[in-house]
Amino acid sequence: MPVLTAGAGLHETLALLTSQLRPDANHKEDMVFLRDVFSERSLAYLMKIHEKLRQYEHQSPTPVLHSASSLAEDVAEELQSGPMSAEEKELLHLLTSPHLKAILSVHDTVAEKNFDPVLPPLPDDFEDELEEESVKIVRLVKNKEPLVTSTKNRTQCTGTDRFCRFITSLSLFLTGLVHVGDELREVNGVSVIHKRPDEISQLLSQSQGSITLKIIPAIKEEDRFRESKVYMRALFDYIPLEDKATPCQEAGLPFTRGDILQVVTQDDPTWWQAKRVGDSNLRAGLIPSKQFQESYFNGQYIAGLRRSFRLSRKDRQGSAGEGSDPGDPDFMTYEEVTRYQQRPNERPRLVVLIGSLGARINELKQRVIAENPHRYAVAVPHTTRPKKPHEKDGVEYHFVTKQQFDVDTLNNKFIEHGEYKENQYGTSIEAIRSVQAKNKMCIVDVQPEALKRLRTAEFKPYVIFVKPRVPEGRRRRSAATSPGGGDHGRLTDEDIQEMRQSAIQIDQQYGHLVDRILIKEDSVSACAELRGILERLEKESFWVPVSWVRI
Repeated sequence: MPVLTAGAGLHETLALLTSQLRPDANHKEDMVFLRDVFSERSLAYLMKIHEKLRQYEHQSPTPVLHSASSLAEDVAEELQSGPMSAEEKELLHLLTSPHLKAILSVHDTVAEKNFDPVLPPLPDDFEDELEEESVKIVRLVKNKEPLVTSTKNRTQCTGTDRFCRFITSLSLFLTGLVHVGDELREVNGVSVIHKRPDEISQLLSQSQGSITLKIIPAIKEEDRFRESKVYMRALFDYIPLEDKATPCQEAGLPFTRGDILQVVTQDDPTWWQAKRVGDSNLRAGLIPSKQFQESYFNGQYIAGLRRSFRLSRKDRQGSAGEGSDPGDPDFMTYEEVTRYQQRPNERPRLVVLIGSLGARINELKQRVIAENPHRYAVAVPHTTRPKKPHEKDGVEYHFVTKQQFDVDTLNNKFIEHGEYKENQYGTSIEAIRSVQAKNKMCIVDVQPEALKRLRTAEFKPYVIFVKPRVPEGRRRRSAATSPGGGDHGRLTDEDIQEMRQSAIQIDQQYGHLVDRILIKEDSVSACAELRGILERLEKESFWVPVSWVRI
């Protein structure tokens, strides 16, 4: 059998492998197929090209000259000046072929390191038309990227009847060459002052090569770079590539519920420009405005037009109730927020735990408080049940009569209340205030419905959604039945399905009110994670609604 040398190339190895393929009775078709593939001449050429590229990979070759194209033209002209031999005719044919001329042109471009497109000079009459500081000329070389126009009534800007037009191109709109409110006057010398957006889009799509735009800037240069201080928490998911309503999908900014968005401008009533806080990409993108998004929720847009949102209209009506309006929190789309850090003279923030089925949040709460009762405490609940001998009023419970409990309920003193074994139980607002007055952090676990009552500037609640780790797949059976299966104990498939559905339902209806999700693997790790969150709440700043700070 032939042996390859150490310096053998890929094409030699391929040739040797091909020669060794011998069809047998069991794999005849496979061997014939492989031999045919390996015998392809184009594959051998590719292997040789690969070897040459590997040879030059570490050598960093540099061009010898920068004018290979002109040199080829000189040689071709010299060859044509007299009689030619067969070899000279072949050389002339090669030098004048389009493919070789293109290769030599690329060679010269790389050698000169000049990769910028060459734009034609401006027309002579442009200088006469320009008014300094009032008109700017933007020139671009068109590629496959879409150029789209949008409009808004200019009356809001200048009091005239004209329109503010702007281009939402990924390369123009996001790089700062064109801004919202800029007025597009001409495209390649053609006036567009009285044209509709679709007519301008058609004119742009028909333009080839370089495009020259004459634009009237809408804002001063110094205002353009002024950093916006408006921050919004997104309360829904947005995928621009699935949104047919956006004027330019490529210029859209995708985000998920809970993301903090820095809104750069709200000049356009339909599409805002925004950046995601913490994103390495500093360019702003398009997001639907609050008004536009709420109009969609109100049913003013064709069903299916905005398919990028998680809940269908039917789902939203089921969770929020028939007849709800966009002003209701269930229809909130953005919430303006700001950074907030607790000051030494302020009462601690309220910590609210909500949990899905199987989370056992009361046990988690009691465990954290027992570790440090001087810093954390619970709001002592009210009850109508009789006091037991070892209990003290105001310690385990506030013991009240049923008549008093009913009066307090009618006066909305409870954030939530309910009945258990014919006795009434409830947690009052005053009980929370009593804990905070002692400069302790109050930790309450409530049903998710109570969040709307607690989300006030007084309490500034930090909401933690505790979800148990639900076993899945093959691991589910062993984790659900083994004694060491964490907090799950012995669970049936039906139990696990109910736990999963409970978490999904809470997330869909109340997830936009949650600040942190805690996945509970077991009591020990969950307790440690909760303790870390509480410690950071006292030391670090967090995003909270603006209304909680600007009172």
